[in-house]
Amino acid sequence: MTGERRLAPLLDGLRFAEGPRWREDRLWFSDIFANRVMTVDEAGRAEVVVELPDGGRPSGLGFLPDGRLLLVNLAEPTVLRLEPSGELVVHADLGDLAVGGLNDMLVDDLGRAYVGSMGTHKNSEPRPLDGDGVIILVEPDGAARVVADRLDAPNGPALIADGTTYVVAEFPSNRLTAYDRSADGSLGARRVWADLEPASADGIWADSEGAIWTASPWTRECRRITEGGKVTDVIDVGDKMPLACALGGADGRTLFVLSLIGDTQAVLDRTCTSVIETARVDVPA
Repeated sequence: MTGERRLAPLLDGLRFAEGPRWREDRLWFSDIFANRVMTVDEAGRAEVVVELPDGGRPSGLGFLPDGRLLLVNLAEPTVLRLEPSGELVVHADLGDLAVGGLNDMLVDDLGRAYVGSMGTHKNSEPRPLDGDGVIILVEPDGAARVVADRLDAPNGPALIADGTTYVVAEFPSNRLTAYDRSADGSLGARRVWADLEPASADGIWADSEGAIWTASPWTRECRRITEGGKVTDVIDVGDKMPLACALGGADGRTLFVLSLIGDTQAVLDRTCTSVIETARVDVPA
């Protein structure tokens, strides 16, 4: 395991930062409780990209091949699309397919969006081996279908092995679950990619060697995991709870860590705050 890595502050004053994506020399992310999508560059210069009206709450982000932004709306089971004019439109209404609320999303190079639907179990309930969460595939034209089910609150997704393997974090079950990905985007051959005990994973990010960085809120660290569960690197985030991470920067070796300040009650009361910090790592995105 590599030596200690220290986090450097990048941006504070956020309400609930999630869903990071590196694109066009900036980190894009959702500030959920502030109802907005933002960007920040490596110098800490931040901008608001779009604010959601009517209490909309953005979560997972991604981009169509032409650069248009897709975002999950937590307030209702829809994926929204930001047009060049600045107008937000419904890209896909997933009301007939979603089980529980929507959350994170991954969009591939063809514009196919994999959207996690969290299921109906509450955190206070005993966790089953498999939950009732699902992964919904949204085609670029908005057509949608369920491509994976029986998931325990699916959260951060990643693609590895040149896009032929889809990995998703099952946060309450403390595991990363993998699927083979077909040419048409379908998922099959489900298996446990890594058992994360005693840690877990909320948001995740794959690097160029196929290892996965995981944000583990309860153990307050980010860990780099290889298939089978070997931990090769650990970053301690102190008294904060890391919710998501992403690799980016000019050379792809900057790990952006989005962390929560406050406890579970502060989240429920929406009085929590968030920060974004960075650490330098060895293997690029």
